[in-house]
Amino acid sequence: MALPGLQLLSVNVGVCQRLRAGERTVLSAIGKRAVAGALGVNRLGLDGDEQADLSVHGGLDKAVYAYPAEHYPFWQAQRHAHGLDGGALLPGFMGENLTVEGLREQEVYVGDRLHFPDCVLRVTAPREPCYKFNAVMGFAQAGRSMALAGCCGYYLAVDQPGSLAAGQRAWLEPGQRGLSIAQAIAGKWAKHAR
Repeated sequence: MALPGLQLLSVNVGVCQRLRAGERTVLSAIGKRAVAGALGVNRLGLDGDEQADLSVHGGLDKAVYAYPAEHYPFWQAQRHAHGLDGGALLPGFMGENLTVEGLREQEVYVGDRLHFPDCVLRVTAPREPCYKFNAVMGFAQAGRSMALAGCCGYYLAVDQPGSLAAGQRAWLEPGQRGLSIAQAIAGKWAKHAR
């Protein structure tokens, strides 16, 4: 199944740093920055990328986090509505490793495989936002807004290590197509919508 519109806009990595979350500071690597050129990707993620809390990020099933660029205008509007800086949000701001275009949560299913020129990544789960995301966004209900709007992105396992670079295109190999990322996040957050 060819997806001519699926493009990798940015590859982003981050290191663990202190983040102010309410009255405390916590360790987080949510602050990702774009890198130039090709970057190695292995079974545990991108070269040079860190995760602070391995109980919820990282590992074999959450090695890489992809986020659709199509959602960035939603977050610009959310921040503006909360009286926060209206400046442009740069790739990686959402904590994603891959800023992608052309494959949103309702179009991708758990088990689908993304074939890039030099590696293969498999869709495993939606992101579940946490309090650290609220801190980065600057308002307390950001995680809830992310989940209820269904714009949370998706985690990927690395089936074939290799490298990734901004500008690459990928094609999608469908899995069993039993559960879309949108359905998975809606199921987890259905009780919060009531």
